[in-house]
Amino acid sequence: MTTAPDRLGDQAVVPLRTLDPDAPLDDLAHLDRAIGDARVVAIGESAHYNAESYRLRHRLLRYLVERHGFTTYAMETGACEAWLVDDWVRGGAQPVGRVLAEGLTSLMGSWTQMREHLEWMRRHNAASTPVGFYGIDLGCANASLLPALDVVLDHLARAEPESPVSPALRATAATFPATSAFAIPQALAAYGQLPVERRDALTAGLAELAARLRAGSLDHVRRTGAEDYERALRAMANTVTLDVVLRGMARGDLRSAALHRDTTIAETVEWVLGRERRVVLAAHNGHIQRQPVTMPGAAAPVTTMGMRLADRLGRDYLVIGTTTATGRTLGPGFFAGELFERLPPPEPGSLDALMAASHDGPFITDLRTLSSRDAEAVRAASRQRYGTYYAEVDPLDAYDLLVHLPYVTEATPDPDALTASPEEVRAAFAAWQAR
Repeated sequence: MTTAPDRLGDQAVVPLRTLDPDAPLDDLAHLDRAIGDARVVAIGESAHYNAESYRLRHRLLRYLVERHGFTTYAMETGACEAWLVDDWVRGGAQPVGRVLAEGLTSLMGSWTQMREHLEWMRRHNAASTPVGFYGIDLGCANASLLPALDVVLDHLARAEPESPVSPALRATAATFPATSAFAIPQALAAYGQLPVERRDALTAGLAELAARLRAGSLDHVRRTGAEDYERALRAMANTVTLDVVLRGMARGDLRSAALHRDTTIAETVEWVLGRERRVVLAAHNGHIQRQPVTMPGAAAPVTTMGMRLADRLGRDYLVIGTTTATGRTLGPGFFAGELFERLPPPEPGSLDALMAASHDGPFITDLRTLSSRDAEAVRAASRQRYGTYYAEVDPLDAYDLLVHLPYVTEATPDPDALTASPEEVRAAFAAWQAR
């Protein structure tokens, strides 16, 4: 019996000269063949808020836009809120701090590296063919119905002013607001304290709104325009799904909540594809992979967004996963204000350990062109680290390429974004920075 090698051969390792988004792109030219005619290139991350992940995605977006004509950046952030970001990168006049704090959910915009990314898009759009920005997620840290619901209610007020919506629906949604990721525990607790009959009335009311939108399509388009109507439909779908997610969370069914979320974000990506030619998609590895993901607390693996997109797009869906070695990462003490913790070396036998042993610096490997020896080594690495926990994975099925980041650090808090953020965000960041 042969033992799988504990490192990749040199021919499988293509070093990245730098992660600097502004640096020359020549060291990425080897990706030209891999990209081919793919309509969606998905770029993963092992954990949110690492500076190196932001910079990698920024640099790859630049390469894909400048060398391959990609037209859109779609990111794991609230779909409705991200319309503010899209307006700004196309030249909108809103203060950048507000764009970062309100247009990007779950603290995705709290960091200078994200600001630099958006500023590049704005400069590019002023001088060349515009690149759009989309959010793909449910919004408001996946805890509050209000942002998406308000889009629907605003649309209906203009499309059907003669038939106002009962204020009771929004009043119920307003009992569990989540103004930021730090407010999620309180929002979930408030939802859990709602009487069952009130939760049921909310679900029934949302179903009625969704049916009303579909039935009124012709009149709505005539009165508000096709774009406004399409956005209202997307917001309605996200609102209904988030209600289902909250019901699942309330009964402790994390798998159901995750399944419905990934299904809807896949549908949002398909909606984007109906409007855009080629899309760069940025999300956690656990969303983009073409394989079920095992989540802490979930009873069984969850069908991912990536599986649905792969089924829909086939070879037009290209997946770039990431691995990490050491540094600092988002930790379980997040809600206690600790935010980041030390990232120890990866466990032996993991995909991260295999990649870390193969090269000292950042590098890319194309899993589709590996030698039989290297393919055996990758197949044997059946666990991957997501932040601080490990999940089962078959890398050769889950990804097309892998980028290894040997050392990751926390991103840099952006002063303007924090100034425009809710008080609980400013307080948590101030406490963390004072440690």
